[in-house]
Amino acid sequence: MKLPPLLAAICLTGAAVSASAADPDLGRNLAATCASCHGTNGKAVPGAGMDALAGMEKEKLLQKLKDFKSGTKPATVMQQISKGYTDEQMDRIAAYFAAQK
Repeated sequence: MKLPPLLAAICLTGAAVSASAADPDLGRNLAATCASCHGTNGKAVPGAGMDALAGMEKEKLLQKLKDFKSGTKPATVMQQISKGYTDEQMDRIAAYFAAQK
């Protein structure tokens, strides 16, 4: 049986979403891209001028990410970085950093 291209694309998209939802380390893996500026696990170097993300309230961090993405909060780099994440990915990143102490 040959699947129509649209049905095949829908099936592949569903499989990709299921795979990402099943990955318990996805938040940590996505947050790893933040380490070069915000420190390992969000523990910024004191006096370096970057916000520490570790332990920040999830909703507060998520709102900051959304503000960067929409352009409401101006930034040099974060506006571009945040545009590369879906809402689900930003939620996972915020949850990861909120869990760090």
